[in-house]
Amino acid sequence: MTFRSAPSPLARYARELGWRAYAIPILLVITIWVLVDVFTSPGGSREAAETSVSATSETRDGAGTEGRPGPDPADDPEQKLAVNQLPPGGPYAERGEGTYRTVGTPGMTAGEGAETVVRFVVEVENGVDTAGVGGDDALSAMVDATLSNPKGWTNDKAYRFEHVGPEDNPDMRIRLTSVGTTRDICGGEELELETSCHIRLDDVSHVILNESRWVRGAAPFNGDLGSYRQYLVNHEVGHGLGYAAHEACGADGALAPVMMQQTLSLTNAELHSLNSDEVYPDEPVTCVYNPWPYPRPAVL
Repeated sequence: MTFRSAPSPLARYARELGWRAYAIPILLVITIWVLVDVFTSPGGSREAAETSVSATSETRDGAGTEGRPGPDPADDPEQKLAVNQLPPGGPYAERGEGTYRTVGTPGMTAGEGAETVVRFVVEVENGVDTAGVGGDDALSAMVDATLSNPKGWTNDKAYRFEHVGPEDNPDMRIRLTSVGTTRDICGGEELELETSCHIRLDDVSHVILNESRWVRGAAPFNGDLGSYRQYLVNHEVGHGLGYAAHEACGADGALAPVMMQQTLSLTNAELHSLNSDEVYPDEPVTCVYNPWPYPRPAVL
C-alpha cells in the first residue's frame, strides 16, 4: 500500500479556485497600485471630483461656456404697428357660420348686485376653433376669472355676475366671434380695424369678442396676451353695464382707464387722430396699459 502525503494548503487553494487562484492576486496588486497612485498624485481625487462638479455646474448655469445667450427683447428694435394691423401670432377664422355653441360650466357668481345683476352665458361661433387658445372651456374659465376678480367690476357693490345656462334667461351673451361676423355686427368694415364691440339685440346685451384679437392681442399690450384678454372682456362688459362713453388718458405714465380704447392706442393724440369727435384731446399724453376697472381694489 502506498501512502500519499496530504496536499499543502496552497495546493488545495489552487485546486479549489482554479484560474481564479491566479486572477485574484493580480487584481489585488493592481488595486493597491491604483490607490497608491491616487493618493500620491498632486491634488488627489478630491480636487479632481470638485473640478468635475464645478464644470458641470458652470455648464448648467451657462457660465464659463461659449454657448449663445438666450434672446433679449431689449436687443430688438421697436416694431411700430399701424393701428389697423394685428400683431403676429396664431391663426384665426376669417368667417364663421353665424351660429353659436354654449361653452363652459355655469355656476360662477361674484359681487353683491345692489343695483344690477348680470346673468351671462359664454358662447363660441361655430366655425371658430379654440384649440389654439386652450379650448372652449379655457375661454369660459377666462371670462369667469375676469368677471369675478376683485379688481373687476364687482369691486363696485352695485354689480353682480352670474354664469348661467342658455335656458336660464341670460341677459348678456359673451361671444367669441370670427372676424367676418364681427365686422357684420360691429361695423368694422368701414373702420378697417379689427375691433370688438357691445350691442343690444332683442333687449339682450351681446359682447362680441373678435377672435383675431383674442388670438393675436393688440400692439399697446406688448405681447401680454393674458392682460389684453382681461381688458377686452372688462371693456366690452363695461359698455354693457352702461359705460357707453370712452375715457381719455389722464396723465403721462398713469394706468389707462379700462374704458379707453387701448386696443388701438394708449396715446390721446393718436386716438384723437382716428376720431376727432371722441373724448380724446389732441395732446401727446400716453398711459400704461391696464385691464382692470379698479386696479387698486379697496380692502374689504
